[in-house]
Amino acid sequence: MNSSDVTVFTLHGLNDTRTNKSIFFTFTVLFYLFIIFFNLILIAAVLLEKSLHEPMYIFICNLCVNALYGSAGLYPKLLNDFLSDTHVISYTACITQLFVIYSFVFCEFTILTMMAFDRYIAICRPLEYHAVMTPLTVVKFLMFSWLFPLFEMMIAVLLTLRLPLCGSHIDKFYCENWSVVKLSCVDTTLNNLYGYILILKYTVQSLFVIFSYILIIRTCLMSNESRKKFMQTCLPHLITLISFLVTMLFDVMYTRYGSRNTPQILRNIMAVEFLVIPPLLNPLIYGLNLTQIRRTVFKLCNRKIKALN
Repeated sequence: MNSSDVTVFTLHGLNDTRTNKSIFFTFTVLFYLFIIFFNLILIAAVLLEKSLHEPMYIFICNLCVNALYGSAGLYPKLLNDFLSDTHVISYTACITQLFVIYSFVFCEFTILTMMAFDRYIAICRPLEYHAVMTPLTVVKFLMFSWLFPLFEMMIAVLLTLRLPLCGSHIDKFYCENWSVVKLSCVDTTLNNLYGYILILKYTVQSLFVIFSYILIIRTCLMSNESRKKFMQTCLPHLITLISFLVTMLFDVMYTRYGSRNTPQILRNIMAVEFLVIPPLLNPLIYGLNLTQIRRTVFKLCNRKIKALN
């Protein structure tokens, strides 16, 4: 069987949910609605409040847009599968889903890296901040944060599309690149090599972020004002970054080294954490911790309530 013969993949990640599918469907709908609501609130706050048109808040806004993009790659299909007795996905839809999900991951990581650089300049070189983080620089950063990860994922997809496949069963409830590559009838060295190049690239980005925060923390120890700025703006970013890295580590470990002997529910949790925790946690962390965003959200809510009355 080659790739021209494989038109449909069978997903096996939801086999244990059939007896309680209405419960899983209800909780997933609520969770997805929370993700949409909280991220849209934060996006609206940044767009409508001129005082939030600063680099840090613009990056946060893009994190929320990316969360909506990544969530759209998983939840609609997942909700449909909860209501269906057969969990299948077409070849085209599978490739589209894995592109959306992992371009979301790459965009998320790149935006978080840009935010680390922004916080480094703001705290370690405050006098140079407005000279370095100009509107043009922010636009360049945002273009890089979106276009380069999409280009990286496009290459990964093209490398996968060339493979003839000898199977159509995926041991997850969504499509991801490695699961499709493993079904190949031929050698996948080129795909593996490209995967390791991406891992190396994002490992270097991680080291850059770690080094940036070492410098930030060292600066904060010397000044009460810098320490206060760190607690207000850097701590939320650090929590977001750590949660994202931990959830991604679970996914990579499960994808590459996961065992079929592991209970299905545990495998599902490990496989989907990065699409569950960051999209909901990010707007809550930034909304609750950053005073300007919190005030803007309350202002928008009060304005809406007065308009309804």
